[in-house]
Amino acid sequence: MIWPGTSDPYKRKKTLKFLALTAIIAISVGVASSTIQGQMNQDNPLKVCINDRNTPYKIKAHLDITIDGLPVDIPANINAGIDDECQRTMYTLTNDGTIYAEWEEEYPFEVGHFLWMWDFPLRDMDQSKSMVYVNGKPSPSFINQPFQDGYNYKAEFTSKEYDETKDRDFLPEN
Repeated sequence: MIWPGTSDPYKRKKTLKFLALTAIIAISVGVASSTIQGQMNQDNPLKVCINDRNTPYKIKAHLDITIDGLPVDIPANINAGIDDECQRTMYTLTNDGTIYAEWEEEYPFEVGHFLWMWDFPLRDMDQSKSMVYVNGKPSPSFINQPFQDGYNYKAEFTSKEYDETKDRDFLPEN
Protein backbone atom coordinates (compact mmCIF):
# COMPACT_ATOMS: atom_id res chain seq x y z
CA MET A 1 0.00 0.00 0.00
CA ILE A 2 1.23 3.46 -0.83
CA TRP A 3 0.71 5.95 1.98
CA PRO A 4 -0.19 9.55 1.15
CA GLY A 5 2.91 11.67 0.76
CA THR A 6 5.30 8.72 0.31
CA SER A 7 5.06 7.94 -3.40
CA ASP A 8 7.24 10.84 -4.50
CA PRO A 9 10.77 10.69 -2.96
CA TYR A 10 10.75 14.46 -2.31
CA LYS A 11 7.36 14.29 -0.54
CA ARG A 12 8.47 11.18 1.39
CA LYS A 13 11.57 12.97 2.65
CA LYS A 14 9.54 16.03 3.59
CA THR A 15 6.90 13.88 5.41
CA LEU A 16 9.57 11.97 7.36
CA LYS A 17 11.28 15.23 8.37
CA PHE A 18 7.93 16.57 9.58
CA LEU A 19 7.24 13.40 11.59
CA ALA A 20 10.76 13.45 13.11
CA LEU A 21 10.42 17.12 14.06
CA THR A 22 7.01 16.48 15.61
CA ALA A 23 8.42 13.56 17.63
CA ILE A 24 11.35 15.68 18.86
CA ILE A 25 9.00 18.49 19.94
CA ALA A 26 6.64 16.06 21.72
CA ILE A 27 9.48 14.36 23.59
CA SER A 28 11.00 17.73 24.56
CA VAL A 29 7.67 19.00 25.91
CA GLY A 30 7.17 15.77 27.87
CA VAL A 31 10.64 15.89 29.45
CA ALA A 32 10.34 19.60 30.25
CA SER A 33 6.90 19.10 31.79
CA SER A 34 8.12 16.23 33.97
CA THR A 35 11.14 18.22 35.10
CA ILE A 36 9.10 21.30 35.96
CA GLN A 37 6.47 19.27 37.84
CA GLY A 38 9.19 17.46 39.75
CA GLN A 39 10.73 20.75 40.81
CA MET A 40 7.38 22.26 41.79
CA ASN A 41 6.35 19.21 43.84
CA GLN A 42 9.62 19.01 45.79
CA ASP A 43 8.00 20.64 48.79
CA ASN A 44 4.46 19.35 48.37
CA PRO A 45 3.77 17.34 51.54
CA LEU A 46 1.24 15.15 49.77
CA LYS A 47 3.71 13.92 47.16
CA VAL A 48 7.14 13.65 48.76
CA CYS A 49 8.93 11.14 50.95
CA ILE A 50 9.85 12.23 54.45
CA ASN A 51 12.53 9.63 55.18
CA ASP A 52 15.38 12.16 55.08
CA ARG A 53 13.48 15.19 56.37
CA ASN A 54 13.17 16.68 59.82
CA THR A 55 9.42 16.67 60.56
CA PRO A 56 8.71 18.39 63.88
CA TYR A 57 5.01 19.02 63.06
CA LYS A 58 3.19 15.81 63.98
CA ILE A 59 -0.49 15.12 64.52
CA LYS A 60 -2.51 12.02 65.27
CA ALA A 61 -6.26 11.60 64.77
CA HIS A 62 -8.74 8.74 64.68
CA LEU A 63 -10.90 7.97 61.63
CA ASP A 64 -13.79 5.53 61.37
CA ILE A 65 -15.29 4.81 57.96
CA THR A 66 -18.60 3.20 57.11
CA ILE A 67 -19.90 2.43 53.64
CA ASP A 68 -23.61 1.72 53.29
CA GLY A 69 -23.83 1.33 57.07
CA LEU A 70 -21.08 -1.30 57.27
CA PRO A 71 -17.76 -0.52 58.98
CA VAL A 72 -14.63 -0.48 56.81
CA ASP A 73 -11.26 -1.44 58.22
CA ILE A 74 -8.50 1.03 57.57
CA PRO A 75 -5.52 -1.27 57.04
CA ALA A 76 -2.28 -1.03 58.95
CA ASN A 77 0.81 0.33 57.26
CA ILE A 78 -0.91 2.55 54.74
CA ASN A 79 2.04 4.40 53.43
CA ALA A 80 0.72 5.46 50.05
CA GLY A 81 4.27 5.28 48.80
CA ILE A 82 5.58 3.87 45.57
CA ASP A 83 7.61 1.33 47.52
CA ASP A 84 8.39 0.38 51.10
CA GLU A 85 11.37 2.71 51.23
CA CYS A 86 9.31 5.88 50.87
CA GLN A 87 7.58 7.11 54.03
CA ARG A 88 4.77 9.52 53.13
CA THR A 89 3.46 12.36 55.29
CA MET A 90 0.16 10.63 56.12
CA TYR A 91 0.18 7.00 57.21
CA THR A 92 -1.19 4.33 59.54
CA LEU A 93 0.73 1.94 61.74
CA THR A 94 -2.14 -0.23 62.96
CA ASN A 95 -5.62 -1.11 61.73
CA ASP A 96 -7.41 0.72 64.56
CA GLY A 97 -8.12 3.85 62.47
CA THR A 98 -5.34 6.01 63.88
CA ILE A 99 -3.97 8.33 61.20
CA TYR A 100 -0.58 9.99 61.61
CA ALA A 101 0.57 13.06 59.72
CA GLU A 102 3.88 14.84 59.91
CA TRP A 103 5.68 17.58 58.03
CA GLU A 104 8.42 20.18 58.33
CA GLU A 105 5.97 22.90 59.38
CA GLU A 106 2.29 23.18 60.22
CA TYR A 107 0.20 22.01 57.26
CA PRO A 108 -3.61 21.78 56.89
CA PHE A 109 -3.91 18.02 56.35
CA GLU A 110 -7.50 17.05 55.46
CA VAL A 111 -9.60 13.89 55.62
CA GLY A 112 -9.70 13.93 51.82
CA HIS A 113 -5.90 13.98 51.63
CA PHE A 114 -5.74 10.69 53.51
CA LEU A 115 -8.50 9.16 51.39
CA TRP A 116 -6.63 10.23 48.24
CA MET A 117 -3.32 8.80 49.48
CA TRP A 118 -5.09 5.55 50.42
CA ASP A 119 -6.77 5.32 46.97
CA PHE A 120 -10.21 5.26 48.56
CA PRO A 121 -12.89 4.88 45.82
CA LEU A 122 -14.56 8.25 46.48
CA ARG A 123 -15.92 8.42 42.92
CA ASP A 124 -18.03 5.35 43.67
CA MET A 125 -19.73 7.17 46.56
CA ASP A 126 -22.83 9.35 46.44
CA GLN A 127 -21.41 12.48 48.02
CA SER A 128 -24.83 14.07 48.49
CA LYS A 129 -25.76 11.23 50.88
CA SER A 130 -22.37 10.97 52.58
CA MET A 131 -21.24 12.80 55.70
CA VAL A 132 -18.17 13.43 57.84
CA TYR A 133 -18.49 13.92 61.59
CA VAL A 134 -15.90 15.61 63.80
CA ASN A 135 -16.08 14.61 67.45
CA GLY A 136 -19.69 13.54 66.85
CA LYS A 137 -20.80 16.77 65.13
CA PRO A 138 -21.53 17.01 61.37
CA SER A 139 -18.85 18.78 59.38
CA PRO A 140 -19.96 21.29 56.75
CA SER A 141 -16.60 20.79 55.01
CA PHE A 142 -17.18 17.08 54.23
CA ILE A 143 -13.81 15.56 53.17
CA ASN A 144 -12.14 18.99 53.22
CA GLN A 145 -12.31 18.93 57.01
CA PRO A 146 -8.82 19.58 58.40
CA PHE A 147 -7.28 16.98 60.69
CA GLN A 148 -6.59 18.24 64.18
CA ASP A 149 -4.47 16.50 66.76
CA GLY A 150 -6.47 14.18 69.00
CA TYR A 151 -9.81 14.60 67.22
CA ASN A 152 -12.14 11.75 66.26
CA TYR A 153 -13.54 11.67 62.73
CA LYS A 154 -16.25 9.47 61.32
CA ALA A 155 -16.90 9.31 57.59
CA GLU A 156 -20.21 7.76 56.54
CA PHE A 157 -20.36 7.05 52.83
CA THR A 158 -23.22 5.78 50.71
CA SER A 159 -22.22 4.05 47.51
CA LYS A 160 -23.90 4.98 44.25
CA GLU A 161 -25.11 1.38 43.82
CA TYR A 162 -26.60 1.18 47.32
CA ASP A 163 -30.27 0.17 47.35
CA GLU A 164 -31.96 1.82 50.32
CA THR A 165 -35.09 -0.27 49.93
CA LYS A 166 -33.24 -3.21 51.46
CA ASP A 167 -33.18 -1.28 54.74
CA ARG A 168 -36.95 -0.86 54.90
CA ASP A 169 -39.70 -3.27 55.73
CA PHE A 170 -42.59 -2.93 53.29
CA LEU A 171 -44.97 -5.21 55.15
CA PRO A 172 -48.21 -3.53 56.21
CA GLU A 173 -48.26 -2.18 59.73
CA ASN A 174 -50.88 -3.72 62.08
